[in-house]
Amino acid sequence: MSATDPNRLIAGLARDGITLDLKTVDLCFLAALYLRADRAALASFEEGQLVDMFEQVLEVVEPGADSPRKRATHSIQRLREQRMMARVDGAGLVKAGEYTLTRLAAAVVEYFLADEALTRESLTLLTGTLRAQLAQILSDAKGAADDGEAWRLRVIAPLRVTVADLIQGIERRQRGLDAQQEAVQSEIAELLQADWFGAVDRCQALLDTTTSTLKELNDVLLHDAHHFVALLQDIQTTASVSGNAEAEEVAQRVIEQVDRIAAWGEGRQRSWSGYYQYVHRYLRDVVRLDPDRALSQRLRDQIGGWPGAPFFTAVAASAPIRLLRPLEARVDRPAVLRPREDRELEPSLVAPSDLFADIEHHVQAAVAGGATHLAGITAHVLAELPPEIHYPAIGRVAEVVALTLPLRTDRERPWRPLRDELEIEDWVLDQREGCS
Repeated sequence: MSATDPNRLIAGLARDGITLDLKTVDLCFLAALYLRADRAALASFEEGQLVDMFEQVLEVVEPGADSPRKRATHSIQRLREQRMMARVDGAGLVKAGEYTLTRLAAAVVEYFLADEALTRESLTLLTGTLRAQLAQILSDAKGAADDGEAWRLRVIAPLRVTVADLIQGIERRQRGLDAQQEAVQSEIAELLQADWFGAVDRCQALLDTTTSTLKELNDVLLHDAHHFVALLQDIQTTASVSGNAEAEEVAQRVIEQVDRIAAWGEGRQRSWSGYYQYVHRYLRDVVRLDPDRALSQRLRDQIGGWPGAPFFTAVAASAPIRLLRPLEARVDRPAVLRPREDRELEPSLVAPSDLFADIEHHVQAAVAGGATHLAGITAHVLAELPPEIHYPAIGRVAEVVALTLPLRTDRERPWRPLRDELEIEDWVLDQREGCS
């Protein structure tokens, strides 16, 4: 199994007991370190710097907290155990350590700090860069011929690194847009809860803005995804012609990533369309019909007070409408009858006949009479049989000839007419081997 096999990965996480338990002060501490390292271009932090930074963060999060240095030590240890921080000096217990944030810590902080929602401008920039990169890779692939080193450096490596990073950038911004859509839905719910009728226009504006953004993004994705796949298929074809299986596999992997991006656009457009229709129906059928929330409030009160004052729905049965129709005289018509007949026929005796056994006999007689071609043999046999079985008899004659007589095979076998309505492909008997 590969290193990314899901079963092995899950088993490894369960075996190692991997957990993440970040308190608010820990997350703020990581964010402060991340921003400090980015602003001051620091590759690592000394232990004293970590303690000072933690005390500053603790003063903001929990003013007046006791034992800040002790809590700093515990926080650093806790982050190291959760692989958020790594010691890079290698001095052990000899002196104070030097620490750096891990990729996991950077990813967690970037999730909360980065605001990378997908927009038409960012998507157009990314797709344009990706299209130019794929065009360059295709040109390099056509010029690489059978040079394995050129394939690795100019085709495989860019596909794995540069193109993959661009696609991941699109996917990362897609996740940002997903989070933004969720925030829009929460905002609509809060507006309706707080202002009810007054929030209708604001909800409508949020819905229209998000719908327009998704439509534009989906149009760009569908248009550009087609060009990406076409370029990647050309790269894949070139790799297949050159016999480079590794480049072909990498190109297929990128095609699957592009298909996933296009599927994301279609899925989000479809799901948002359903949500858009639901909210519009709610605004039209509930909010606009009850702007003062009087009806909904009375219904809520009645439902809440049902145990003390239960209510029921009573339906009065209405009398059926009487329709006075004129009487019609009915005439009883006799049933249609037919006389009974005995349709069972008496069995009759017929003479037994085995036509196919007769065919074999007729074939042998025709060969004994000097016939050397399949057409002549077949014509002789058909003359002895009734016309209604001529067609199936032709196949039986060919089978008997092929199984019992030696044949001479030619490249071209002429077609010979039989009687007026039949024609067969003629075979020649090999007279040198005799007949059996």
